[in-house]
Amino acid sequence: MQLTLIRHLPTEWNKKTWLQGRRDIEISQVTEEFQKGIAENQRLLKNLAPFDLVLASTLKRTHQTAHLYGFLPETEVLLDELDFGSFEGLPKEKLMEHKNRLWIENPSGLVLGESLKSLEERIVLFLDKYQDFHNLLLFGHGSWIRALLSYKKYGHINNMNKITVGNNSCITLSI
Repeated sequence: MQLTLIRHLPTEWNKKTWLQGRRDIEISQVTEEFQKGIAENQRLLKNLAPFDLVLASTLKRTHQTAHLYGFLPETEVLLDELDFGSFEGLPKEKLMEHKNRLWIENPSGLVLGESLKSLEERIVLFLDKYQDFHNLLLFGHGSWIRALLSYKKYGHINNMNKITVGNNSCITLSI
């Protein structure tokens, strides 16, 4: 199976480095820089098409991003961002002050609004659910994408927070 993942375009909370998690935040006005990034990614997507399915999480920022790319995605709850619990709406540095060692070295041992073990289980469920598809385009979130990349490379999510995935990043991988 080939997965092409696009992290949603930035929101005002991304710009402030606030953790969004399950908060349903809209994307910001798209800057010229991100318009160029969309055009560049669209050229890549043309070479990867056709897609069996185009999916986005339940959160509007992924659907808004997909629409700017010209897609009407199906909604998939398994793609939802990590629930950061009481850290949602706070700067990421607050999470780092309280959970830095676990966040970096052993995130699967953390429980925020949901356990990171649950995030890993959602990734496994997603891969099982869509295993018979050959080419998927996914509009998703930073933690989910980083966790998938760690899971694919290492067999677990514990390296997810050593990986950087910027807004509007486009990543293609084979599973």
